[in-house]
Amino acid sequence: MQWNQLGIGLMLCVILSGCASMSRADRAAFREIQGLGLDTEAGALKSASLAACLDIGPGIGNFYLASGTDQTGQWVYGILNLLFWPISVIWAVPEGAIDANTINKMETIYYYRFDPQGKQQFEEAKLRANVHKPPL
Repeated sequence: MQWNQLGIGLMLCVILSGCASMSRADRAAFREIQGLGLDTEAGALKSASLAACLDIGPGIGNFYLASGTDQTGQWVYGILNLLFWPISVIWAVPEGAIDANTINKMETIYYYRFDPQGKQQFEEAKLRANVHKPPL
């Protein structure tokens, strides 16, 4: 009985957490982008629904998320999901969607920080926001 409870608890932890994560600074930067009314999908690379659907196969969604990004940990998770397939579908499908959304947020932050066009849009949005602020 204890092993069943431990297994269920472990599965819930895995299901409810994604592999890709954002730092506190990245979360604050993304909130600032949202607050400025900028396009929050500007740097989107991955489809959450496609990643989830691909994770029905053994680790394929993680391999999709790893390709073309700096998310090298996704290769490891893909291999682990491959090894534990078909039971890994339980956690891999929601994890794929969560991770795709997180990767897209990080890519959007990167776009507004480093891409010349994104930096310009960010600075213009900050200027517009400051113009419309009431004086203290």
